Amino acid sequence: MQLADLIAQGEHQQQDFKYEISNISKIAHSLSAFANTDGGRLLIGVKDNGRIAGVRGEEEMYMVQAAGELWCDPPVPCHMQSLRAEGCTVVIATIEPAAVRPVRAKMEDGRYCAFVRIADENIVAGPVQMELWRREQQGTSAVFTFTDEQRQLLTSLAAHADGVTLG
Repeated sequence: MQLADLIAQGEHQQQDFKYEISNISKIAHSLSAFANTDGGRLLIGVKDNGRIAGVRGEEEMYMVQAAGELWCDPPVPCHMQSLRAEGCTVVIATIEPAAVRPVRAKMEDGRYCAFVRIADENIVAGPVQMELWRREQQGTSAVFTFTDEQRQLLTSLAAHADGVTLG
């Protein structure tokens, strides 16, 4: 696929634009989110509006690799390529979905958090998602117990959701 075609898709669940890499922790968040969700790619040197700004290339590749190896647990491997467009260098880092989840990213305060990718945002994984991953690793299924009020709410939502799409 051509770079112009990728940029035309915009940011979405499997693609994020980064103007530059100035914060290794935030890159680790993106790697964690892609690895924990459906995989994806970072287009580094592309502004949020899709304009190509360019980067140095080698330095950005090193920073992404360091974020994946040193700031993610377990480490996140990235396939990287460098392209030239409009006289600028754009780095594309491709991240595969992790075989074992969660992949946690080191926060600036030293704590580790797992992220998921929802639409075009990296979100901290909640306790329900963490429990699902824990059970996935154990090979057990997840069973949720609902209170009477929660069951009534779900029943009401289901009754009124005819023709409504969530997402």
